[in-house]
Amino acid sequence: MDTLTLSRLADGLRNAGIDVELRAGASAVDPAIAGAACDSRAVRASDLFVCKGAAFRPAFLSGAHEAGAVAYLCTETLATDLAAAEPDLPALVVAKGDLRRAMALASAAAFAHPDRDVPLVGITGTKGKTTCAYMLRSILDHARGEGRCGIIGTVETYDGVEDGASRNTTPEAPDLWRHLANARDAHLDALVMEVSSQALKYDRSYGVGLELGCFLNIGLDHISAVEHKDFDDYFSSKLRIFGQCRQAVVNLDSDHADQILAAAKAGAAERILTFGLERTNAYAWASDLQTSELGMSFTLHLGDKSRAATLPFPGDFSVSNALCAAVCAEQLGLSVDQIVNGLAVTRVPGRMEFYRSADGRLTAVVDYAHNRMAFDSLLSAVKKSFAGAQLIAVFGAVGGKAVERRHDLPEVAAQYVDRIVLTTDDPWTEDPAEICRQMEESLPEGFAHETVLDREEAAARAFDLAAEHIADGGRAVVLLLAKGSDATQHMADGYAPVETDSSLAERHVAAYDTGC
Repeated sequence: MDTLTLSRLADGLRNAGIDVELRAGASAVDPAIAGAACDSRAVRASDLFVCKGAAFRPAFLSGAHEAGAVAYLCTETLATDLAAAEPDLPALVVAKGDLRRAMALASAAAFAHPDRDVPLVGITGTKGKTTCAYMLRSILDHARGEGRCGIIGTVETYDGVEDGASRNTTPEAPDLWRHLANARDAHLDALVMEVSSQALKYDRSYGVGLELGCFLNIGLDHISAVEHKDFDDYFSSKLRIFGQCRQAVVNLDSDHADQILAAAKAGAAERILTFGLERTNAYAWASDLQTSELGMSFTLHLGDKSRAATLPFPGDFSVSNALCAAVCAEQLGLSVDQIVNGLAVTRVPGRMEFYRSADGRLTAVVDYAHNRMAFDSLLSAVKKSFAGAQLIAVFGAVGGKAVERRHDLPEVAAQYVDRIVLTTDDPWTEDPAEICRQMEESLPEGFAHETVLDREEAAARAFDLAAEHIADGGRAVVLLLAKGSDATQHMADGYAPVETDSSLAERHVAAYDTGC
């Protein structure tokens, strides 16, 4: 592998259409670049350090230099101050509007384009990205051995070297390319990644070559001053995935399916594979769907092959996600038998987790559903699966963004559940009591609900209500929504540790079983 020097990196950026100035440091060295980072705490020897963010300070560059950075990338607005702080370090200087694209391309080159050596699957959509990603991972790991498939997404990041909780659904470009390089170096069979609309809009995933780019669905979400200004911006951002995939995978059941297919055909894909429920014209489709409290059974049709299949959680939307995972798995070389075997044992942290009491009268459901589409899909499936049971939902709405959820979530929930306990959910700089008050305004007049701001106390209240109903001879389902396996609460002063919804569900069901 040829050594990548800073001057060669500058030439590569210019060839990509970026106006970049190479400013030599006082040492006049043209250093070799072996990686990239945008967080001084993550810098390794021979890294290019990216100076970005409204709160960036020269001290961050000094910290990166001490950690081993040999050069930096910055905008013209920061260049003078940074050169004064670290005169020995050479720099690549670009216009402010070019920084994100330059950061992505420089990171790809610094890590020697690992996307060329590991099959990558990118999944975007308003809902279902995490579940679909874990389904594909389950298929691959079940067939080829635990740990053979990497994953980057909302819940966790595993790349064969690093394994831990994720902060963002799709990380910033230097971090993303480091993970891809780790997957290459660990010789993983494949890596599946959730690709958020923010990642596509702001070039976090720019230049990543995907073997398969999947579009699950589209709905109204993430519309705010800090995310997407309107639906068109949100939709067009997601459609950008088709500009970087060799094969496109499209859900024919999605809203705006014609536009999605048109974008796929106009993109870089050499082939388009479709899927849908009862869509006999699709490459993958499902028939004979049957739901129960234990999950779903259906017939999987994949190309010219058909097999009976099961999932350990209910919902037609779960089958839709499974179809997408099946298409991807087949294109990665898995047989249809390996696919149905892997689907049957799928587990998704914080998604469609079921905790059942020994007597079967109490069930807790933990799910990350947090927008209108996800609420409608999940709650309709649970109501169908647990006919006759009382449904009690615990949820809140985030602060500082996605304000439409304060109307959507209570409105949708009221169509399916019997009682609601409103609570805190990452309020950030806003007052959670005010967020809950706004949510109350969207509930039907007289609908049974209450507000308990402490999330653990809110869960306890929901289980108390369930116990009262069971004591009267009924069955109850408690739904803990929107947080999943998240162990923090985003408050004004940072991230506060909290008990996860999964832990709360397990603890309260166990207490019911022991009569505590």
